[in-house]
Amino acid sequence: MSACPYCGHKNRIGYLFCEECGQNLVSDVPATLPTKQLDPSSNELAAKATWGTARFGQDASIIIHIRDASDPIVVRPAKRTVLGRLDSSSNQKPDLDLTPYGALEKGVSRIHAVIARSDDTLTLIDMGSANGTHLNGQRLMPDQPRVLRDGDEIRLGKLVAHVYFK
Repeated sequence: MSACPYCGHKNRIGYLFCEECGQNLVSDVPATLPTKQLDPSSNELAAKATWGTARFGQDASIIIHIRDASDPIVVRPAKRTVLGRLDSSSNQKPDLDLTPYGALEKGVSRIHAVIARSDDTLTLIDMGSANGTHLNGQRLMPDQPRVLRDGDEIRLGKLVAHVYFK
């Protein structure tokens, strides 16, 4: 066993990164922060289905109300709008950084999901995230688009938001 110099967790010999905190065990260069693994059996954030319109106009915006946040986020979605969290040690940058909303603690991946825009609809696509993307309580399969509707609830890890069309 070898103790992590950062958190003290005892790791098996030969591990390159700490199982507990993700710290690099073979050099002093800090590792990227891994996405926190959440308990998938927890049903504390179950959602109910809503049935708003799926029609999204050319000049429309989306308003994202993140649970426990004081102000909503207004976004004019591009052809592809990446949702995730910023990590200073990674070259990957999301279009909508959810770090100020506790994304790391809530299990949001760096590149978690994409809102894709077509002529008159939006779709939500999970990008193979560690803790999954849910639309109205149903987990999305990675890389499989699902139509986004006005009033839908999305969950990225444990970060919960409601999406409205304007």
